[in-house]
Amino acid sequence: MGSDTAWTEGPALSAWIYNSPRGAAAGTVRLHRLSRRGAVVVVDAASVTWVRGAHRPLIAHPRLRTMSDRGGASPLGMLLRRLVRADSDATGDLRALAAELRGTGLSEDFLRQLRDCLAPDSSALVVVSLAADAAEVQLVIERGKARGDVRLCHVSLTRAGLAVLGARVGTASSASRRGAVLHAHGSPVGKRVPRGRAT
Repeated sequence: MGSDTAWTEGPALSAWIYNSPRGAAAGTVRLHRLSRRGAVVVVDAASVTWVRGAHRPLIAHPRLRTMSDRGGASPLGMLLRRLVRADSDATGDLRALAAELRGTGLSEDFLRQLRDCLAPDSSALVVVSLAADAAEVQLVIERGKARGDVRLCHVSLTRAGLAVLGARVGTASSASRRGAVLHAHGSPVGKRVPRGRAT
């Protein structure tokens, strides 16, 4: 089940939901600062910007230091594209996606919660992280909640689930390279990680 109050220290998927299409851009700047300080080890990140009147949102990949490989499609971006295409009146699409992601920690209920947060006239910054300094990240969360312009949709992932997410949503080749990086780094809060490339 997702949480809107706290960020856990282990592997997680977190969505910062903003009440304006421009909010995710500001959130990316804050995430970049956290990443540079070593407070968050980012595996993958994507922004979702949905301008009022548009049929679908724009999904982009911010330029952040990540553990994603240097080429190929982003598994997180592909997951988000499947979510926004899912019919809000039908459960079959989400049930099938949840079945593919069994073992990751991403339940059908959480996927539905995340999909419902992706709405017109809003934006989101979605992050898959390997590790985090929960106390430092929590300060950023509390400031955002005090401003009233952001809420957090967050779920813990299993460490094995990171590889499953890449293999079942992304491509097998990129998942195998990403899995090798994860095993090599372990739980590297505060350590340097390879710089990813926007896709």
